[in-house]
Amino acid sequence: MLVKLKKKMESGFTLVEVLIVVVILGALAAIAIPTYLKYVERGYSSDAKVTVQAILEASEIYYQESHKIASDVEVLTEEGLLGLKRSILSKWDFTLALSEDPREGLIGTITATSLPDMQAGEGKVLTYFLERGKYKGYGQKEK
Repeated sequence: MLVKLKKKMESGFTLVEVLIVVVILGALAAIAIPTYLKYVERGYSSDAKVTVQAILEASEIYYQESHKIASDVEVLTEEGLLGLKRSILSKWDFTLALSEDPREGLIGTITATSLPDMQAGEGKVLTYFLERGKYKGYGQKEK
């Protein structure tokens, strides 16, 4: 009996046991990988969101001081209202589509589009809607 037990312990795993482990690992990977990719996507978009908020604040100051609407990020930078790092500008292109509403002040959108230097790839678009105060696009949960 001792010889039989020793032989069984040295024989290794059966094919069924190995297949069960592979199926379990596959199921875990099917759940974990998409969740991880969404997490990474939200991380990259948070970079753009922070910059969009800085652009919005600078645009509002520019509007209050000059009674003009900033046409692009360069105007805000030239006026000394905005200082963006080169690392951000090499990853994202920011577009302002702003107008004036007598009751609300500035309205419109600020759009961030990823450039080739962004690790997640080129062409990812994140848009901030001033009237709603909401983001839509890359890295956002779809509702």
